[in-house]
Amino acid sequence: MAENPSGPTEADNPSGALADPVVSGPGGSAASDRASIVVPPAMIARQAGWGDPDEAGPALPVSKSDEPQVFASTVRKQQESEADYENVGSGGRLGVVLGVVLAVLLVGSGIGLYVVNSGSDTKSTASDTATAAPSASPSAPAVPPIKADAKVLPTVSGDFGKKADITLPSEKSDGSFVVKPLSEGSGTKVDKGNWVSADFTLKDWTTGKDIQGSYDQGKPQLFQAGLGQLIPALDSAVVGHKAGSRLLVVAPPAAAFGSAGNSTLGLGPKDDLVLVVDIQRVNTPDSRVSGDVTPPSSDFAAVTVNGDGKADTITPPANAADPSDLKTAVLIQGKGPKIESGELAVVQYTGVTLKDGKKFDSSLDKKTAFSFVTGGGNVIPGWDKGVVGQNVGSRIELVIPAAQAYGANPPQGSGIPANASLVFVIDILDAGVGSAGQG
Repeated sequence: MAENPSGPTEADNPSGALADPVVSGPGGSAASDRASIVVPPAMIARQAGWGDPDEAGPALPVSKSDEPQVFASTVRKQQESEADYENVGSGGRLGVVLGVVLAVLLVGSGIGLYVVNSGSDTKSTASDTATAAPSASPSAPAVPPIKADAKVLPTVSGDFGKKADITLPSEKSDGSFVVKPLSEGSGTKVDKGNWVSADFTLKDWTTGKDIQGSYDQGKPQLFQAGLGQLIPALDSAVVGHKAGSRLLVVAPPAAAFGSAGNSTLGLGPKDDLVLVVDIQRVNTPDSRVSGDVTPPSSDFAAVTVNGDGKADTITPPANAADPSDLKTAVLIQGKGPKIESGELAVVQYTGVTLKDGKKFDSSLDKKTAFSFVTGGGNVIPGWDKGVVGQNVGSRIELVIPAAQAYGANPPQGSGIPANASLVFVIDILDAGVGSAGQG
């Protein structure tokens, strides 16, 4: 998947054959200044002003790179990775097209704090089957500066990695935007554009009501920090803090849902939102997974992992026969959760042709990881079949027959012959609730 924010579309391939792992990935302009919570599909009809998820989005832009762009994501952002899933404190992106969220369908009543396409005429694509958030008012108040403390704050109990207990004081909030570390992690620091997995507990300070958070849905939120793709109460709050940290966040309306509030969730236009945020994992642009390597059997390509963020060297066996079906080998067994269909996955990859081992694309050459929503036809079939069900933190090798790759119509300029079988080595860095998009 070469670096190309959009990649070839069907316009580039009139035959309709798959021309990109992101075959019909979401398109759209960058998000700006407001967000909303993604809610269960059953609640969508009650929220006025939501977009039509069946409307096709605009054609994806063409990359300006001179290099053939093959496996292009709609996302190409800097990110940090932590592949140690035994200890989130020692190391281990949301899209602008709002709420894919197949992952929300997956978890039923899941909640995601998604940004709104404010001032944009971008429409949701067919892959955005669950929700699209209502736009914010152009006159939304400016987000106040973050403070480290306030005279009166809620108290929090419970352990990192579990839903927090939030006790509200009798006094009301003074309206400050507060981000206060409750415990400091020892993992990688979150910088702007880094991929972050975070869990959160939510409460309305004004009414005292609990609001469903990620611990209720059972999946972490996966997003790129500091890009304005989530409400500031999460998006901005995590920047500068390390993986393994627990944060108390108090967000006035300007740092949450603006002067409109969110009636679906019972959050009024003047209500202050309280979050307890656990930063689980942070992903770097050139990160790789780590662990004990199990060499594949002799009918798979041999893999040499190169240093300094360079693409892997993949050497197929001599006179390799085209496979009749997808073949998968697990080179490193990850310790993270299994990826379910509909989740956002963030990966590193290198791809070569099976017959001659010629490299045609690698995220490592681009020095940025690749993201896609799994199981929805957003990537070539061999990827959807091969990645779903694998554990986060794994390195896998896929040998993909042409029928599950590009068939007789590979992308123009890709260097991939017609009817070519392909080999990919894929590092699965993270997965969670989120949507692929452009920032």
